[in-house]
Amino acid sequence: MTEPPLYERDPEAWNALLAEGNRTQARKRVGADVLFRDQAGRILLVDPNYKPDWDLPGGMAEANEPPLDAAIREVREELGIEYHGGRLLVVDWVAPHGPWDDSLMFVFDGGVLTTEQQAAIRLDSGELNEYRLVTEEEAKRLLRPYVWRRVEGALKAANADTATYLRDGSTA
Repeated sequence: MTEPPLYERDPEAWNALLAEGNRTQARKRVGADVLFRDQAGRILLVDPNYKPDWDLPGGMAEANEPPLDAAIREVREELGIEYHGGRLLVVDWVAPHGPWDDSLMFVFDGGVLTTEQQAAIRLDSGELNEYRLVTEEEAKRLLRPYVWRRVEGALKAANADTATYLRDGSTA
């Protein structure tokens, strides 16, 4: 007769085994950005003062924070406007680079900002130098190449009413 599995015969030992796996398995950084556009189709970009490149509004998730919650929090902190969430457009696996391990970047749809929402934007967090609504060509110039590919993927997903998985900004 076979012995019952560990989770049945010793739940405490099973939980200890799971805790050891949790402690030793790889952890991923998670970021969440939002693709906002205006009525003319321009893209909202932000200029963070802590790095040399422009980006989409958003940022890194805190410990155990769901990606969409991180996007909602970051938009409120960075732009001073309420974002209530939108559909997922992109999950992008970003390879290790510089001092960073790999990460997962989520891009959510922010839809079209009304004139009132644009007027309500306030850069009060101290993290951003400015924001700008830009054409796709301007975005391509202002963003790092792999970030531009991620934004381009998000635009395509938004237009196709789908979501996509990317690997360093490229289709996998």
